[in-house]
Amino acid sequence: MAYPLESMLRPAHELLGAGVSALGAALVYGMPGVFLLQPPWHGLLVLSLLVHAAWRGAGGARTLRYRARLKRLHRYELSAGEIPWSSERLFLGRGFQWDQRHTQRLAEARLPEHQHLLQPGPLGGVWARLRAQEAAPLHLGGDPAIHGVEPNETEVWMDIAERVGHTLVLGTTRVGKTRLAELLITQDIRRGEVVIVFDPKGDIGLLCRIYAEAQRAGRAGEFFMFHLGHPEISARYNPVGNFSRITEVATRIAGQLPSEGQSAAFKEFVWRFVNVMSRALVALGRKPDYQEINRYASDIEPLLIDYFEQWLDREPAAAGWRESLQSMAIDKKSLDKGLQSRGVRAVSLVEYARRCKLYDPIAHALASTLNYEKSHFDKLVASLLPLLEKLTSGKTAALLSPALDDCSDWRPVFDWNSVINMGGIVYVGLDALSDYEVAGAVGNSMFADLTSVAGSLYKFGPGRGLPIEIPEKRIAIHADEFNELIGDEFVPLLNKAGGAGFQVTAYTQTWSDVEARIGSPAKAGQVAGNFNTLIMLRVKEVATAELLTDQLPDVQVLSTIASSSVSDTSDPGEFTDFASRNEDRIAAGTVRILEPADLVQLPKGQAFALIEGGRLYKVRMPLTGAALDPLMPVGMSAIGQALRSRLDGPWNLPDLQAQAEWAS
Repeated sequence: MAYPLESMLRPAHELLGAGVSALGAALVYGMPGVFLLQPPWHGLLVLSLLVHAAWRGAGGARTLRYRARLKRLHRYELSAGEIPWSSERLFLGRGFQWDQRHTQRLAEARLPEHQHLLQPGPLGGVWARLRAQEAAPLHLGGDPAIHGVEPNETEVWMDIAERVGHTLVLGTTRVGKTRLAELLITQDIRRGEVVIVFDPKGDIGLLCRIYAEAQRAGRAGEFFMFHLGHPEISARYNPVGNFSRITEVATRIAGQLPSEGQSAAFKEFVWRFVNVMSRALVALGRKPDYQEINRYASDIEPLLIDYFEQWLDREPAAAGWRESLQSMAIDKKSLDKGLQSRGVRAVSLVEYARRCKLYDPIAHALASTLNYEKSHFDKLVASLLPLLEKLTSGKTAALLSPALDDCSDWRPVFDWNSVINMGGIVYVGLDALSDYEVAGAVGNSMFADLTSVAGSLYKFGPGRGLPIEIPEKRIAIHADEFNELIGDEFVPLLNKAGGAGFQVTAYTQTWSDVEARIGSPAKAGQVAGNFNTLIMLRVKEVATAELLTDQLPDVQVLSTIASSSVSDTSDPGEFTDFASRNEDRIAAGTVRILEPADLVQLPKGQAFALIEGGRLYKVRMPLTGAALDPLMPVGMSAIGQALRSRLDGPWNLPDLQAQAEWAS
């Protein structure tokens, strides 16, 4: 029989019936004659009573177990090697699909008359202290009843095909975002996917876990580390050295500059200026990098001279230009004001090309930069120079502007195409706590570079330009604290890169952090709309919680209303003087299936996940014992030694042709 109310918090009355049946079975078995029973009837009665006792006892035990789970959950821990994984599904933890029943149970558990059932018993404090002595405290804060309302939890998996719809993970500080990241990254590594992890803080624990999992999966040779905080052992990367179109270099650099108000005009000028320098460098056969651009942003004349000399050497109409230049007389007073403050060699080359009516688009663009008076020109590019100084100062300069001809530098140089073609594992530590501006600039440049690579993969597939066929791979990008990295480059990576196999998992604390970083609620909403999967741990901001709860339907919750009444009569002909009536009425009310307050009260390591087209799951993640993992490196120095020992590995190959030979 189905009852409208489960009443799972009532006393376990079944245990009394089970006890009576068990006692009766014992008496019948021990003294059958007292009950006037002869074999085999007394045995059948004993068996019947035992079956009834077991049935009623099981019901009572279920009630007690349910009430106990509302107070405390058993510890859920897996060693690193025990973490399950599948090539078709993604493991999230243990839990259940949340529906109306759980909203009903949680509402009942929070009624005032049931509060005593949620408090730990007299032995609860002793048990917690015993667990604390094992260096594994059981108390995780929050309200354990949120997960305890379902006594039968199972493993929760999501279809791996949903990953290309991207995943957003929200949770306040120290509630399990990094542990969830480790769980997902571990599975991505074991599936053989390309794994790229952006970590603005440079968490050494996360780095060690990724390296240990790469070893466990037999992929230690594919592991690669870029870390701004440890340049002595970090690999090198040129954020502007690889591109499909030359204009991408200017976009990645100018994109770091402010664009509000009057700054927009300066930003456009800087974009054109950087684009001119980039076109000239590529035409000269030199790869653009931050140091080259910083050098010529301060003084563009050497670049102009190099390009003009090369151009005039190959221009048939300029034959003998060197001799003509020596004999050419120039009156500086007749020149434009901007040219009057420039060097003689640069002015002579520009004037020679003008008088001979020679034209080259790059030379013309370079010459136009000299028309500005130098002090005025320096004001126009004033916003560019501080950014370039940040990216080219100290040891960071060698990481972001690698000297490819320096054979004494053992640190490998990588680009995203080579990482994807080889199926690599990359950890990017941006050291944002030390210098968040440099971290943001490098992170945005990397995202812009990845977006360009995604466009190439979408059009041409992997292995473009290589003599061998490269199989398609899924690219799993994990961006921790992504509010520090997000910019205009991140949006196209979300809404256009899924077709290229990119699957982004972004982690942040509150959605307000994202809005503050972007500076526009409309753009922030655009970003949120590109995450098809939402996993929310404990949050402290109601607006962030509503990002999940506003997507959920309303349900009906039943409640009981006690009603009593008394009526009397003064009619002497009536047999009764008064009548009383007592009843419990069931009323239905509409509430949200999940309230923002529920997300604020989540224990550590627990989350709600909205996956696979709006299916809501309550999950808790396994704890992993890093101290017991024999593959965990002891620190950054151990990782550095391991990376340096691979001097002859594939990461040191200088070009794609060498990479193709290694892959074959």
